Amino acid sequence: MLHAVVMAGGSGTRFWPESRKNRPKQLLPILGGRPMLAETVERVQPQIPVERVWIVTNAAQAEGVRKACPDVPQEQILIEPCARNTAACVALAAATVAAVDPDATLAVLPADHAIRPAADFQRSLLAGAEAAQQKGTLVTFGIEPSHPATGYGYIREGKSLGEIDGIPVHAVDAFTEKPSAARAQGFLEDGGYLWNAGIFVWRADSILEAFATLQREISLAVTAIVDSGSDAASREATLHELYPDLPSLPVDIAILELHDQVRVLRAPYHWSDVGSWRALFDELGPDAGGNVAVFPHGGRLLAEEAEGVLAYSRPQKTIAVLGLDDLVVVNTEDAILVAPRARAEEVKRFVERLQDEGNSELL
Repeated sequence: MLHAVVMAGGSGTRFWPESRKNRPKQLLPILGGRPMLAETVERVQPQIPVERVWIVTNAAQAEGVRKACPDVPQEQILIEPCARNTAACVALAAATVAAVDPDATLAVLPADHAIRPAADFQRSLLAGAEAAQQKGTLVTFGIEPSHPATGYGYIREGKSLGEIDGIPVHAVDAFTEKPSAARAQGFLEDGGYLWNAGIFVWRADSILEAFATLQREISLAVTAIVDSGSDAASREATLHELYPDLPSLPVDIAILELHDQVRVLRAPYHWSDVGSWRALFDELGPDAGGNVAVFPHGGRLLAEEAEGVLAYSRPQKTIAVLGLDDLVVVNTEDAILVAPRARAEEVKRFVERLQDEGNSELL
C-alpha cells in the first residue's frame, strides 16, 4: 500500500520572528490558512488516509505536530533525538513502515511546501508509485524552472521512458546543487533541467536496499533500532544510543546521486518551497493595491501611498504603513520585524545574533 512520510523537523529560521525552535514554519499558518504541515497531510488524502501517514519530527516540535495533525496516530509520529538531515530521517521511516507493511510504497514529502492544485499533486504521486514498482527504482519529482534560481538543486533529465497518466518520465543524468547565477541561466537556455522539488516515491524495500549498499552505517543503525525489541521503551533507548552518531547527509547526496536507477517525473502542479518572507509575497501575489496581507486570526493592513508591502500577524492586529514601499512587516506576541522586502532573507542575522547573546526566549 501507499504510505506518506512527512519530514517535519526543519527550523525555518528565515521566517523569524514568527518561526521559533518549537514552532517552525511547518507548524505556522504562513499561507493564511492552517499550519503548513496540516495542509500537507490533507493534500495526500484520500489516496493516503491518515492511517497510513507517518510524520518525522523532533522532541521540541512534537507537541505542535500532534496539535496540528490530531488524526494521525500517535505511534506514527516518529521523534528524532537530534537532527541528522534527511538521509537518516528517510531510512528510519522506511525501516519503521516496512516492519508493519513489508510491501509498502512510500511518498516522502517535506512538510512546508506550497502546492496546487491538490488533484494534480495526487495524480503525480500515483504515477510515481507506479514507476517505483520496478525493483530498485527510486523516483523524484522535478519542477519546470521559471527563472534561473540559485537556491534550488537541479536535475538533468536523461533518456525519456515514456509517460504515466500523461506525466513524462525520464531517467536522471545528473544532480547539481545550488548553481551559480550564470550556470543556472545556462540550464534554462539548454533545457532539460528541472528544479529538484525534494519529493520522492519509492518502495520501502528499494530504498532500504539502497541504504544497505550505499550508506551501510545508516542502514545498520536503523535496522538495529527497529529490531531492538517489541516494546517502545527498548526502541527508544536504542534510537537515543545510535541515532546521534549517524552521518548528517541529505538523501539526495547520500543515495540519489550515487544510484543508477533514479527516475524523474515532471510535476504537473504549481510548487514553491516558500523559503522566506520575500518568497511568501511572490507566492500569494499582491492585491489591487500592490500589497500582501496575511492575518490568519483577523486584523488588517492599512496602506497609504505604500506598495509592495508584506504584512503578517498571527495575533489579531492592524498594521498601518504610510509612504513606504517594498517592506516586510511581521508582528508577533514578543517581536516586530521591519525590513526591505529584497533583504528579507537576511533575518538569519538576527537569529545568529540572538544565539550569540544566549537569548533563547526569542529563538
